[in-house]
Amino acid sequence: MEAPYAYDRYQRQLILKGFGVEAQDKLRRGRVLVIGAGGLGCPIIQYLVAAGVGHIGVADPDKVSVSNLHRQILFGADDIGAWKADVVRQKMQRLDPDAEIIIWKEQWMHPHCLEFFPQYDVVVDATDNFASRYMINDAAVLTGKPLVFGAVSQYEGQVAVFNCPTAEGGRSVHYRDLFPDPPQDGEVLNCSEGGVLGVLPGIIGCLQAAEVIKLLTGIGTPLANQLLTYQLLTQSFFTLQLSAHPMAGQQMPGSAEAFLATDYVALCDIARQGIREMTVEEWRERRRSFLLVDVREPYEQPRLDILCSAWSVEWTELPLSSLSEQLPLLADRDLVLVCKAGRRSLLAASIIANKRPDIHVFSLKGGVDALIGSPMN
Repeated sequence: MEAPYAYDRYQRQLILKGFGVEAQDKLRRGRVLVIGAGGLGCPIIQYLVAAGVGHIGVADPDKVSVSNLHRQILFGADDIGAWKADVVRQKMQRLDPDAEIIIWKEQWMHPHCLEFFPQYDVVVDATDNFASRYMINDAAVLTGKPLVFGAVSQYEGQVAVFNCPTAEGGRSVHYRDLFPDPPQDGEVLNCSEGGVLGVLPGIIGCLQAAEVIKLLTGIGTPLANQLLTYQLLTQSFFTLQLSAHPMAGQQMPGSAEAFLATDYVALCDIARQGIREMTVEEWRERRRSFLLVDVREPYEQPRLDILCSAWSVEWTELPLSSLSEQLPLLADRDLVLVCKAGRRSLLAASIIANKRPDIHVFSLKGGVDALIGSPMN
């Protein structure tokens, strides 16, 4: 560790009992891969760089949008439209010019996992969808890498350390021990569908960063074989003890070849049963032939009453949570279902198609987000 600058920079850590120069050197030599530079990734990356981690990989295929700013506080209004990974590297190198920041601006896929996981000490899952979570978990198990997991939804977050070396020489449980079977897409809401209070990803991301620091330095006890859950509305934490699930090993690919052949998007997708997505453009041309059904909950904004009235569109509200009970209220006509971004409407369309095979049902691609962004003729 270079002196005196390094001592001045990290002195509050260096004077900690049980930390010192040895732990700080481990951070500087540590290599951490963070997949996702959004609500979770931003605080993770910032605190790891600030703590002195010397080598960080960042993967994110998205650009900064205005809807990111309430929770992804690494970004500002001037960054809108820029690649998140580019902004992360630029700002983190200003924070610590000596840190090595490697970025990927493409979608993280199977070959990335097998090629790059072996180059890092710890992998961090900061994604927001189940297909990525299962893919990252399976790759971490195959490559023998500890995985720091985090997830948020609305007012609740979770943190765990998977596939971590144990004192007995084995590995702790992994994501499939907790969830052997992926939920169907749309059954569990992500931030774009269910919303999230902006501070929540910051809290969970900081907890993930703390677990990474513990793994790199050896201080404390990692959250192995445990799932920490935080409830924001009550400011409460509780921890579940996890054990190996008998089906976990059967569900995941057992080799690199099997991993590369696994379609995680299809694995986590809903059974569409012939359900077709209709684009806003298609719906706009034929809108008077369909009943538009809003399957969002009543508290979700914006509501469609004013828009539909202005467009002379017949519509009704039928929340997904009560869809099965209210199916008899649907008319015997073709339906176009709409939700926030088009995921729940696919699930709702499958439910309706099973119950009412006599009618044609579609899901509006992109949901209300696409609808309100497309001016009517």
